[in-house]
Amino acid sequence: MTIFGAGVRGAVAGALGTAAMDALWYYRYRRADGKSGFVEWETSAGLHSWDDAPAPAKFGRLIVRRMLHRDLPAKNARAVNNFVHWSTGVGWGVVFGMAEGASSRHAVWYGLPFGAAVWLQSYAVLAPAKLYEPIWDYDAKTLAKDLSAHLVYGITTATALNTLQR
Repeated sequence: MTIFGAGVRGAVAGALGTAAMDALWYYRYRRADGKSGFVEWETSAGLHSWDDAPAPAKFGRLIVRRMLHRDLPAKNARAVNNFVHWSTGVGWGVVFGMAEGASSRHAVWYGLPFGAAVWLQSYAVLAPAKLYEPIWDYDAKTLAKDLSAHLVYGITTATALNTLQR
């Protein structure tokens, strides 16, 4: 398998992992009496403010501010949120795909430490950026919900990659 092929397979697997993680988050949202349909919820319909924006949108805004020395208008919050969220999931899939492609051993269970690593990385990056609190400031229930969603991402990404490599 070429490194390019491994990366492409990883991108597809990462997209599927992101979709699975989002399906879990949406399920939880609906169980908590959320009213939006899946497409509206998934694409952050109604997001028009940086103040109400989730961490991916704020992180994208921060990157643009630091790299281009300009701010993005609030009307871009929804698009930035979707771009950063999906490119993060796909990007980590590429990394996992390339690592798996370089290895002679492939196991679906590798998705568990992968998902946990992606989860930890989010706190390692977003807390210093002041977009998350430090990990120790969150209660166990919040951390468990977030970790479990990332484990779903990891195991789905690994399963998809394993299937695509056959």
